[in-house]
Amino acid sequence: MLEGRCAFVRVALLLLLGYLSEAASAQSRLGPLEDRVQWLRFERELVAVDSAGGGEHRAPLGVGERVIDTWVDGEIGVALTNRRLIAVTSNTGGVHDVRFHVGERVLAGPTLGDRVALVVTTRRALGFDGGSGNWLEASLGPREHVTALAVANHVAALATDRRALALSPVRGGFFEAPLALYDAPVHLTASGDLVTLRTRTRLLVFRASSARWSERSVGLGN
Repeated sequence: MLEGRCAFVRVALLLLLGYLSEAASAQSRLGPLEDRVQWLRFERELVAVDSAGGGEHRAPLGVGERVIDTWVDGEIGVALTNRRLIAVTSNTGGVHDVRFHVGERVLAGPTLGDRVALVVTTRRALGFDGGSGNWLEASLGPREHVTALAVANHVAALATDRRALALSPVRGGFFEAPLALYDAPVHLTASGDLVTLRTRTRLLVFRASSARWSERSVGLGN
């Protein structure tokens, strides 16, 4: 009888430990992270120190290139110069940059989450995917105006007068949902890996894990 009880207790403890381990793993995936990157500025280069892996990532600056500002959140760091955006991540290592087109200007951002960053320019929406270490882009059309922007730990999104765009570091890309004139105004929010966009008639929900927009009607005045 005593041996049976001991075996039961051992099984219960193993189950509890497994549950706690899974919960901790989920929190690690979805919860905020401590900053793991630090930028150091020098005269002719930027250096990002990776506190997680202990490495250093160097970004030489070109002639006439100047650093405007740097940002860090969780696993990623982003630097803005007068010519490009530079990103590093403790997840993939290395330096990842995207250069501006002639006459292109930053309108909003960079705004960072633990594993994503979002920048809006006069021509493009630029998103950094900390999972793959890639810059992703979505071109903005003529007279397409960005009306809202939201960034959380694992997802980034923006709304224009024509569509909603969300960035998933899990699936690696921008994912679009069309908007119409009757949708204005929109209320865009992001939390964890979830984006919600509410209009006068619709509720749109985006989950980074599935990289899909779902929709339901809410009715006028609701």
